Amino acid sequence: MYRNKMKKFFEISWVVTEDEAPVLLREFLKNKQISKAALTDIKFHGGALFVNEKEETVRRALSKGDVVKVYFPPGKQSESMEAEEMKLEVVYEDEHFLIVNKPPGMPTIPSLFQPKGSLAAGILFYYQQNDIPATFHAVNRLDKDTSGIVLVAKHRFAHSLMSKQQRERTIKREYIALVHGKMEQDNGTITSPIGRNPDSIIERMVREDGQPSITHYEMINYISNHDISVVRLKLETGRTHQIRVHMASIGHPLIGDDLYGGSVNLMDRQALHSEQTRFFHPFTGEEVQISVEIPDDMKRLCF
Repeated sequence: MYRNKMKKFFEISWVVTEDEAPVLLREFLKNKQISKAALTDIKFHGGALFVNEKEETVRRALSKGDVVKVYFPPGKQSESMEAEEMKLEVVYEDEHFLIVNKPPGMPTIPSLFQPKGSLAAGILFYYQQNDIPATFHAVNRLDKDTSGIVLVAKHRFAHSLMSKQQRERTIKREYIALVHGKMEQDNGTITSPIGRNPDSIIERMVREDGQPSITHYEMINYISNHDISVVRLKLETGRTHQIRVHMASIGHPLIGDDLYGGSVNLMDRQALHSEQTRFFHPFTGEEVQISVEIPDDMKRLCF
């Protein structure tokens, strides 16, 4: 009966190997990167631990060949976030993750200035329509006017594993930007540290006491009639506004990015698109690589 109730929840299973046994379930799960906080959440908020199809506690001793299953409790939606019906472009989905191609002009999460129309609200509605017991866990966020790939975890354990990959810089992302002027070098690396502009609550700037920030760039085309360089960028760090600040710092602000010196004559938003992501799936070990096309407003300037 309990297993039938749990079937809609997220589950992960393992078979205990000879090298792992004998071991207590608590230690086995710790070695699988399930924290004490996660175990507490499982115990008190509707999850469960099973060994060989029988519900157990963390004190259960495991032997070679035992099948361990973890059922994670359903995600609880924040009371401050409401689901909203909207069309989403889902480009990848499995039981643990969702990848969406976010359009420009849509905030990732609601804010005081734009409480409606966020990607988070749309995904919550998607979860409700598809009977997915999850809340919104963004692995990465994009500025409102930046388009492209947003990776979302369906449960907290998946989110924690991907956050670890982010810290270890094993999630690879590539961006396409349109910048003013012709790049002096076809490729290069910008290593200027980034911090807050003390005169603004939004703006960032290059400053000596800022956080270490590394951006690799490659010019892939030059559009002479608009004096625009098409640039592919790879990030080693993920600072707020990193690409926008770094490109402006070398004299090539993004088209449409008036916050950092770009002109809005050709576009009314920063010409930045998260084109590709690549990572190793923490549950299958397989490499996942997703690419999405640049939106029409950027295409229009490229051709």
